[in-house]
Amino acid sequence: MTIEPSKAHRLGQLMCETTSAILWSPAQNWVRNQAPATTLLCRVGSGQATYHRFDPRLKQHQITYGKRMIMAKHQPDAVAGWLSGREIRQRKYFDGEVTTLNLLAHTCCHEFAHLLQHISGQRYHGSVHNRHFYRILDELHGSGGADAARRHLAEQAESAGMPVPDETIQAPDTRLLMSKWAVGDAVGFGAGRRQLQGTIIRVNRKTCTVEGTGDCRGLRYRVPVVLLRALAD
Repeated sequence: MTIEPSKAHRLGQLMCETTSAILWSPAQNWVRNQAPATTLLCRVGSGQATYHRFDPRLKQHQITYGKRMIMAKHQPDAVAGWLSGREIRQRKYFDGEVTTLNLLAHTCCHEFAHLLQHISGQRYHGSVHNRHFYRILDELHGSGGADAARRHLAEQAESAGMPVPDETIQAPDTRLLMSKWAVGDAVGFGAGRRQLQGTIIRVNRKTCTVEGTGDCRGLRYRVPVVLLRALAD
């Protein structure tokens, strides 16, 4: 299933509203006890990049949901490489069921967990998705916050006349994916400001070792096969 850019933008606005109403609202008093005058701004970006950042000058947390991320999570063939999908399956969030609705609701929780991680002083340079982050994310799911966000997003989208698909997206066949790659293939991976490229130098059991090219020259990466995409030679 595909979704038009205008609808993806509107859905992004509903994700912003869900984040503010369901996740931020019950937490803001605690947050402001830790950091007085702190505010939250949620916005929809025009690209794929989805992220949390903090502006110390304004004392403002900012969460951006990329419009193209929302579009990609409506396409089963495009969701395999998303961290949100792997988290849902591996950590059994939403009973381990990957659907577009679950992916988008979990994305709200993922970015909000970064906000709480920052407030707690447990976000470090080079260590963002650390054990502290996953403890917070686990608590969001275990406390019912994630279910409330999922329910609210589904209801608001339904009311807006654009229900979010909730059919299970099957995990990719890793063996089939591995068979598509060979040493010497030019590949790209990553998203947004972290788009990387290189040449496969080794095909492993579930990953490929990639030698960086272009701006990535001199670097070497071990990349899960689901994250790879072909580049023209």
